[in-house]
Amino acid sequence: MTSAAIVLALGSAFCFGLALLLTQIGLRGLSPLSGAAISIPVSTLLLICAAPVALADGHVTWAAVPIFAAVGVVFPGVVTLLTFEANRLLGPVITGTLGNLTPLFAVALAVIMLGEPLRLAPLSGLLVIVAGIVIMNSSGRAETATWRSWYLLLPLIGAAIRGFVQPAVKLGLEIWPNPFGAALTSYVISSVIVIAAMRWRTGRFATSAPTSSRLWFAGVGLCNGLAVLLMYAALANGPVTLVSPLVAIYPLVTVAGSFFLFGRIDGGRWVALGVILTVSGVILLIVG
Repeated sequence: MTSAAIVLALGSAFCFGLALLLTQIGLRGLSPLSGAAISIPVSTLLLICAAPVALADGHVTWAAVPIFAAVGVVFPGVVTLLTFEANRLLGPVITGTLGNLTPLFAVALAVIMLGEPLRLAPLSGLLVIVAGIVIMNSSGRAETATWRSWYLLLPLIGAAIRGFVQPAVKLGLEIWPNPFGAALTSYVISSVIVIAAMRWRTGRFATSAPTSSRLWFAGVGLCNGLAVLLMYAALANGPVTLVSPLVAIYPLVTVAGSFFLFGRIDGGRWVALGVILTVSGVILLIVG
């Protein structure tokens, strides 16, 4: 069970990291809201198409559905909007690295809500993650400090929501151990919310945009949908204190991808050092 959780969580991390890179490209032609109104429904459509096979046994434990639906109100919908906007303003590496704070929230809530144990080594890992974030953001130039201090709230709030979501989903999976059902429920709710937000903000359910931008965000939707499904499957097979830190490794994908795709890493050596520290903290969490 634990080895399966590790493999599934690492697969989720890869998909999340790839989605961040595709988002950076897609945002060149679309706003964050318009991008989310494409990517989340695409993920939902993918899950709906797979539902007849994945839910072939027809068994549903309805007591768990409200939990997954409540999760869907904020994740992936609200978190996707926050991530897309942060990606546009801060770049994929800083956005991904700040997302590494998710284990801080997730592990704390898992200890409180689920009674999962927290030993000294995992606690040390959390502190190293926080140190990495501080170092990464304390080296900015004076002229960028003001806007960066405001914009950093976007990925931080997203990290807090994701941290809450993981123990909540784990709680629902203990009632109905079906990761696909959990992902499908949350994505359907999030799709409704994002499409409604699109209608409210623009007066339309869709926006005019180049086909290339739409395709990029369709790819984002496929990656994020698979990432969430893998994360839920990992949570069904292992504790939050293991799965959450592993999923948080996705900045490694954004760092490598930013270098190969864009020929640069936003923030230079200090961001790289911040990523190294946060990932080192994740490793401490795992081995502890």
